[in-house]
Amino acid sequence: MLDISIVVPVYDEEESLPELESWIRKVMVANKFRYEIILVDDGSNDSSWKVIESLVESNPSVRGIKFRRNYGKSAALNTGFGVTKGDVVVTMDADLQDSPEEVPELHRMIMEDGFDLVSGWKKKRHDPLSKTIPSKFFNGITRYVSGIKLNDFNCGLKAYKNAVVHSIEVYGEMHRYIPVIAKWAGFNKVGEKVVQHQERKYGVGKFNGWYRGVKGLLDLASIMFVGKFGKRPMHFFGPIGVIMFLVGFFSAFYIGAVKLYRLSQDIPQALVVENPWFFIALTSMVIGTLLFMGGFLAELMSRTATDRNSYLVEKRIGNGDAVNSL
Repeated sequence: MLDISIVVPVYDEEESLPELESWIRKVMVANKFRYEIILVDDGSNDSSWKVIESLVESNPSVRGIKFRRNYGKSAALNTGFGVTKGDVVVTMDADLQDSPEEVPELHRMIMEDGFDLVSGWKKKRHDPLSKTIPSKFFNGITRYVSGIKLNDFNCGLKAYKNAVVHSIEVYGEMHRYIPVIAKWAGFNKVGEKVVQHQERKYGVGKFNGWYRGVKGLLDLASIMFVGKFGKRPMHFFGPIGVIMFLVGFFSAFYIGAVKLYRLSQDIPQALVVENPWFFIALTSMVIGTLLFMGGFLAELMSRTATDRNSYLVEKRIGNGDAVNSL
């Protein structure tokens, strides 16, 4: 078993990678850690993979995984998590904005303080307002909805117990909500550490503004729903369906009873189908039935969805053996 596994998603970062690997190696050797660096190339368009190949040749602690196309950061993290061997798993971005100097303290907080997960907090950021304002907005929403008191859910620099990353599933844009996913999986001891945020040295940022934020908000809704009802979707759809059906049924019964009463009294009245409440009642019954049946279908689907995280990996390099930096 290794001390630390460092998972780095890579997308068009050919200039940053050599410097990042050298920086990580320097910190690992200085602290006498047994370590591995897992670089996951998320379908880069530049020469990132060639750089990764050269790093694997020069440092046996480096491992590389190459996707055939761009799947996104969540896919890269999920795939990297699946092959980690370290007691502590650290994630960081490949753009040199996360400092490897933070890793020893993150490792200590996991191993000695007993945290399941420690999230970095970029208290002082070197990003444009187009990135920081949406980030603050969605951090606030996530903090309120999840009840997890973190200031920066989206910080790429995080540390986990190995058991955490092997117990969760990350897809879509859900990498920013890993603390929420971990909480729903039963890992409740979540810590936070103020970390340095470096200015970008090479290339350009991959953040695409509010559109990405909207997708993230939808993913948050998915996480909260799946976390609470993923194993029992009928408990969500069933009660709503039953209520809708009963409202429609008793409304229709009432309309029918009034119609029969007025007929018995020879009271002039409009046709039932001319009463708008008849159609409201009918629609309510149909929607209620559909929701109830949807609950059954969701129960079946939740038990057969086996390919959610199926990605085409083109290449894997690095022997993956435990390497002692001493």
